[in-house]
Amino acid sequence: MSVTRRETLLTTPTDREIRFERTFDASCERVWRALTEPELLAQWWGRGNKLVIERMDVERGGHWRFVEHAPDGVHGFEGRYREVSPPHRFVRTFEWDGMPGYVLVETVTLEDVGNGRTRLVSVSLFHTVEERDGMLNAEAAKGLDQSYAALDRLLARLASSDREGGQQ
Repeated sequence: MSVTRRETLLTTPTDREIRFERTFDASCERVWRALTEPELLAQWWGRGNKLVIERMDVERGGHWRFVEHAPDGVHGFEGRYREVSPPHRFVRTFEWDGMPGYVLVETVTLEDVGNGRTRLVSVSLFHTVEERDGMLNAEAAKGLDQSYAALDRLLARLASSDREGGQQ
């Protein structure tokens, strides 16, 4: 199994937004599954750390809660889905237990870019410029890049097992 090393592109389109973009070697449907099925999400979302998915109701108004068990401690994250349009888009709120009350709105879109590849774009909208800058200064992009590298590996394993099982 070989995995192409990719980087996550980070931009700040407005003074309250962070935009992350990355292309994966998998179909939109497979990436969607990795984003929305608890048993798959737990294999990559926590930067490779143990991740407990306490709740994941992928539907409008549905609640989600993940707890990452990292070397530096336990980190809880949660929110509610505002929009769910499989397999191309979801919008949800996102809050970290370490900063209660600081809620951002995350919009994730998946686009088929051909040749079995998918572009994932995640835009996080913060309440203030200071909140956005705090996330940038916390090196969130580094953690996200680590998680996306784990997602690359998971998607490669899924493709490999599909080929071995005779699925396309």
